[in-house]
Amino acid sequence: MIKNTGLIVLHSTRFGENSTVLHTLSKEYGRRSFLVRGVGKKALTTLFLPLTILEADIIENPKSNLYTAKNLSSVHSLIGIRSDIYKNSISMFMAEVLFRVLKEGTYEEGLYQWCEHSILLLDALESDFSNFPIRFLLEMAVVMGFSPSSENMMPFAGNSFGLMNRFLTDSFSDSMLIPLSGEKRNELLSIVLKYLEYHIDSPININSLSVLRSIFA
Repeated sequence: MIKNTGLIVLHSTRFGENSTVLHTLSKEYGRRSFLVRGVGKKALTTLFLPLTILEADIIENPKSNLYTAKNLSSVHSLIGIRSDIYKNSISMFMAEVLFRVLKEGTYEEGLYQWCEHSILLLDALESDFSNFPIRFLLEMAVVMGFSPSSENMMPFAGNSFGLMNRFLTDSFSDSMLIPLSGEKRNELLSIVLKYLEYHIDSPININSLSVLRSIFA
């Protein structure tokens, strides 16, 4: 059976000489990895960049959980993200969080659509997006059903509860304008990551977090 679906690239792993396992968030299958055969260097540097939104034909294999993806094509250029070092760093962080937090086989209703919207929103923003990663993590928690509130975030926020509460209650536009130092922004990111770790009962080690911290210091 062949199904056409949307894929959001989270990570890619070389498999053999000319194949790749593409780790994705899929519209049809949720968090799912697919085998892509005949992959050249061009695909690795264009189609398989973090958060690239693709359309692909999926060939289901009744004998294996690793389905094959072919006829991949990019749906959005994401020039705003790819041409800006700050946005590109945020996109790497977003992709890694999704890759680490979502377990293979996870399917949450509306997760793909929300993620696609978040990517396109980041791509379109022209300024005032330094706080975007904090808002992204909080919205992700909501989509996953954790529903962070002022009350249940309090044990994690400590002295930063007032600022965290603003991110929980302000509109998206207003939350982008909350004045934060690089140190405080990093602290709030760590708070939300700890909140997510608590709910998934597993540590979340994000390698790209150090890059994000240095760029927005």
